[in-house]
Amino acid sequence: MAKPVIPNYSIDHVRELNPGPQNLVAMRLEEYLATRHFLLTPHRHSFYHIVYFIKGKGDHFIDFVNFPIRNHQVYFMIPGQVHNWKYNGDVKGYVINFTDSFFLTHSTDINFLEQFPFFSGYCEDQVILLKGTVKEEVVSLFEKILDEKCQPDSFASEMIRTLLMQLFITVSRNKPQAIKLPENRQGQKMLRNFKKLVDEQFTLHMLPRDYARQLNVTPNYLNSLTNTQMGKSAGEVIRDRIILEAKRLLVNADLTIAEIASRLYFEDNSYFTKFFKKHVQLTPEQFRIEYQVPASSGSPGP
Repeated sequence: MAKPVIPNYSIDHVRELNPGPQNLVAMRLEEYLATRHFLLTPHRHSFYHIVYFIKGKGDHFIDFVNFPIRNHQVYFMIPGQVHNWKYNGDVKGYVINFTDSFFLTHSTDINFLEQFPFFSGYCEDQVILLKGTVKEEVVSLFEKILDEKCQPDSFASEMIRTLLMQLFITVSRNKPQAIKLPENRQGQKMLRNFKKLVDEQFTLHMLPRDYARQLNVTPNYLNSLTNTQMGKSAGEVIRDRIILEAKRLLVNADLTIAEIASRLYFEDNSYFTKFFKKHVQLTPEQFRIEYQVPASSGSPGP
């Protein structure tokens, strides 16, 4: 019997009759969940996903890392990440989903989002607890977005984009211990290009010098940049991407451990198992059992 795969949902799967721009869903969280009952199953999206909890308890797993849900906590997720929820009791808040094309309309550059650490794809930066008056500011912005999506005129999408940008900036300014952006746009562009190269080439190039060469910088400079802006070395960035892909393959594909090791270009299954256990504290087989997807995944979920 084939192993169940993790579903990948487009925004059309979660729109239903939600009014507003085609590439955006904005709703109260409790209403959103009422018609989408498959949050317990690991899944991924092809769109950006923002959830703000005014009230809630439980756990949220992003790329297999557990984050306990707390009141006034906001989650930012990028396309492709694996996640699932486990709620305890009622929840209250807001959810916003949007695609790349929503921010590309009218020449708005999607790279704008990459300026914010919570859109980096590193889950430790994606969960933010709001404090003080910023909570009221964020609630006000969500409410304005909900109101604006129902406006019939052609300016609604542009207004929502403006409100979303305000939301991102407001949260970023109030994020505790926020990761500082590079001091100049050249450094910012280089960091973005490095992460893009790692996503494309992590199975082919596993050493920082391979990426430094493509970026026309020294390995030491690349390490300094990632340490300053991400809190980890360039080698750790590459290693973490390999581990993440291994985790996704273990739960998302009907592959043996040996086949996964081969796909990730490890010399043999034994070395892959040692590498994985060293950094995850579980063997690949133990991880697969712990995060196994149920055989019946049901209808599309958020």
